[in-house]
Amino acid sequence: MEKEMFELIAPCHFGLEAVLKKEILDLGYEIISVEDGRITYRGDVSAIPRSNIFIRTAERILLKTGSFRATDFDELFEGTRAIPWERYLPRDAKFWVTKATTNKSALYSGSAIQSIVKKAMVERMKETYRLNRFEEDGDEYPIRVFIFKDMVTIGLDTSGASLHKRGYRKLVGKAPISETLAAALLLLTPWNKDRILVDPFCGSGTFPIEAAMIGAGIAPGVNREFTSDKWMKFIPKKSWYAALDEAQAKVLRDVKMNIQGYDIDPGIVRCAAANAKDAGVAEHIHFQVRDVKDLHNPKPYGFLVTNPPYGERLEDKASLPALYRQIGESYAGLKDWSMFIITSYEDAEKYIGRKADRNRKIYNGMIKSYYYQFMGAKPPKKA
Repeated sequence: MEKEMFELIAPCHFGLEAVLKKEILDLGYEIISVEDGRITYRGDVSAIPRSNIFIRTAERILLKTGSFRATDFDELFEGTRAIPWERYLPRDAKFWVTKATTNKSALYSGSAIQSIVKKAMVERMKETYRLNRFEEDGDEYPIRVFIFKDMVTIGLDTSGASLHKRGYRKLVGKAPISETLAAALLLLTPWNKDRILVDPFCGSGTFPIEAAMIGAGIAPGVNREFTSDKWMKFIPKKSWYAALDEAQAKVLRDVKMNIQGYDIDPGIVRCAAANAKDAGVAEHIHFQVRDVKDLHNPKPYGFLVTNPPYGERLEDKASLPALYRQIGESYAGLKDWSMFIITSYEDAEKYIGRKADRNRKIYNGMIKSYYYQFMGAKPPKKA
């Protein structure tokens, strides 16, 4: 018997679609389309738990329930009502539209779109289950709606809390980088678990922790829950157990890594160490209170990956030239190292004192940032 196939949508940071695409292909799924900030792909029912547990760089995983054209609210209502909601939602489902985004479309009121979609779903459910009203006291089924150039796409949010919430980062410093973005930036580097990795502005430890999880083969979603793990109407519980067993089997138990995180704030270093412990990677990371000017390492071919301050407040901007000059000087003292910096500071290269070999524009939330990539020499191939 042929397996039923589903279309899934994975949103991501603008500029990181290629990294997410590789992750989806590595899981064995077929890509349908790549657009700015999201990828649509196809898989069987096991793709829902596997995507949520294994993908490091998506913000969430949406199950696409339908797509149609709508230029007015009547068309939106009828298009939504035509979707077989009873295929996914049991009669006691608690369902609501968490978000509606619209771009270059006749329909532009997010709240009105949310209201119409919910109303149409209720009508469809009434017809199917022959009920006049719904208690909605069962499991949660959040809905997301995208409208682009009058094409409506509706999806069930299988993740719930955003996938950047791995469950380990209970303590954060100021302006932390998200876990999904940190993982994507690490996957854009040629770093592997056999090479040294240092973050001299580690904050709450996100880069070192994500690197340690990648190096040890620990799936990012292995220690958290998802909205869809209770959707037994069409996702068998055994699919979740199988995905978790697969995740456990991929962990490299005896791996040795040299990952270091520094910060000048002792409190934030303690917080990073606590987060690493919660992530199960404390043994792989050495955290220390240290200023970037004291950064040195005798070993060659290491990696410096960091998210330094970039002057979020005006009064901080004055200190940036000296800070980035210091980063450049410390980096120059590291033999054959590569350096990867994400920052929205446009004069970063000027004060580092060297033009980046590559520069990638990435939107960190709504902040336009640059991922400067300074490539060091490759280590000689082992005989």
